[in-house]
Amino acid sequence: MAFSPPEDRRSLSALTQIMANLRAPNGGCPWDLEQDHRSIARYTIEEAYEVVDAIEQGDDQDLRDELGDLLLQVIFHSQMASERGAFTLSDVIESIVDKMVRRHPHVFADADHRNADEQTAAWEDIKAAERAGKDKLQGALADIPVGMPALTRAEKLGKRAARMGFDWPDVSGVTDKIREELAETEEAIRTGDESKVVDELGDLLFSVANLTRYLGVDGETALRGTNAKFMRRFAAIEDGVARSGRRFEDHTLAELESYWDAAKRAE
Repeated sequence: MAFSPPEDRRSLSALTQIMANLRAPNGGCPWDLEQDHRSIARYTIEEAYEVVDAIEQGDDQDLRDELGDLLLQVIFHSQMASERGAFTLSDVIESIVDKMVRRHPHVFADADHRNADEQTAAWEDIKAAERAGKDKLQGALADIPVGMPALTRAEKLGKRAARMGFDWPDVSGVTDKIREELAETEEAIRTGDESKVVDELGDLLFSVANLTRYLGVDGETALRGTNAKFMRRFAAIEDGVARSGRRFEDHTLAELESYWDAAKRAE
């Protein structure tokens, strides 16, 4: 059987109906019917990254489209949950509405936060109270999702531990820890023990993540900026190679670095 496309294509109900049709046992899409929460989880993550990329590019048309793709993931998960009687999209919406009201007592109740710092502190206190009420949690760090980008998760782990008093008294403690972990990484490299190298590199990266957290810098944003900078400068190397009339492999490292340095100076 063929389903009729919705007449009103600007409403949330139209999108929910589309997904219900795609998941219909009779006449639905075979691919959509085969999916479950686990199988589309990676697409949910990918769509979130593509939203961020559209924001970084400053492309409003692309941002609109990518937000639609991300919204579709919410609809998809909600439809599958509804089919097994777990929850519906309305339940999802009710949950986030309740949470936003609960976490903004300075807007929807009588709490008085004089500035953004006070509001952020209150937000964290409310979240802590919510976590304390969840019996399934095993500890203070248990609800920080494993599926997060590792850098972001490391920052959140450090932030949560810091709220409980486990933190350096000043930034020098963090930078000293980075130096310590770098020295241990260098020692592991000298020993040639690959598993030890991996372990020490992880410790070093975790320490750097703690530095970004301590300084109030978003590590993902900082690293994305450096990635973009690297791409620009490497493109300048490629341009220099092309203008030289020689192949990449015919250049010495010093020559390639000269193209890099020229790009760096131009910036």
